Amino acid sequence: MKIVFLIDQVYLHGGIERVLSIKANYLAKNAANDIHIITTEQQQNSPCYDFNSAIHFLDLGINYTRNKSYFHPKNLLKLPKHISKIKHVLKQIQPDVVVVCSHSTDTYFMPFIAKHIPKVKEFHYSKSIEVKKRKNPKSTFKKQFLKFADYVETKYDSLVVLNKDEQAYYASSNTTVIPNPLTFFPETKTTLEKKIVIAAGRIAQVKGFDLLIDIWTLFAQQDPQWQLHIYGDGPKEYVASLQKQIDANNLSEVVLLKGSTTQVKEKMLDASIYAMTSHNECFPLVLLEAQACGLPIVAYNCPHGPSNIVSKENGILVEHYNKEQFAEALLQLSRNKDLLQSMSTEAVENAKKYTIEKVMSKWINLFTTLKK
Repeated sequence: MKIVFLIDQVYLHGGIERVLSIKANYLAKNAANDIHIITTEQQQNSPCYDFNSAIHFLDLGINYTRNKSYFHPKNLLKLPKHISKIKHVLKQIQPDVVVVCSHSTDTYFMPFIAKHIPKVKEFHYSKSIEVKKRKNPKSTFKKQFLKFADYVETKYDSLVVLNKDEQAYYASSNTTVIPNPLTFFPETKTTLEKKIVIAAGRIAQVKGFDLLIDIWTLFAQQDPQWQLHIYGDGPKEYVASLQKQIDANNLSEVVLLKGSTTQVKEKMLDASIYAMTSHNECFPLVLLEAQACGLPIVAYNCPHGPSNIVSKENGILVEHYNKEQFAEALLQLSRNKDLLQSMSTEAVENAKKYTIEKVMSKWINLFTTLKK
């Protein structure tokens, strides 16, 4: 089967890029599959994740201005070139299916070109963030744009969402639920001996690391022996603001901004609890990775990812933005080794539901159905 994946780039570390590498590599292992990844702004950079050598890469060289909206005039001027190039490439490849991975410009025109080729659109964010905008759009343009986006979505052969809760946000009935697959399943598990809580992800406001630092201020007053290790990269100014917050709260010896790492599995195996304080999530792969390592999870019950992964058997869901309750949850686990151990065991069992084989069987079934 010939499958084309469309994405803006694969040189920056991110959840979408990592999941794409897992899916594409799995499909490429089967010699009967011909996998193509087409980017718009790779800019001659090497992929940040490992990809099977059988996968074909092609960059269209559109190079949108990333610090501006895709609908800024500067970027809209590049749209005709983008459409023309992708039409040409698809005509050459003649794929059985096209998958739009990232939420970029091609999202809005792909259903209307090469109409004989089935199209799939993946959504890696929670549409809950649109609820307020839809109820009270700030402008006529925004109102009409949301209607246009809904219309475009109906033209895809399938919209892939990451959990069943997300389906309620789509006006069309062409949604399919396929969760993210685990990136690894280690043979060994955490010993739960080290007093380390870990958090990882893009260092961005949506991830709520500033909230986690506030929580740690409360937690450290009760249990100063534990450390919080935060892994990830982000804008220098924002990282600096977090470090300033850490220093201002006298937490510099117990809250550590560790930067990005290619050894997230090893870092998780070296910890005892995973913490998440995001404002919103869709299906956070990092929680599954943490569970695969045997880490109990404490997470805000934000829309809509954590509640689809975390249960009372394998972690603690905290009322969104309740910092005191979050600190209490951390204390509950830090002081109860038996509870920590039982949740660790259940976390591993839950992670087994999301192995690459189980998740990719859903993708292959979808592709096979669309190809008919």
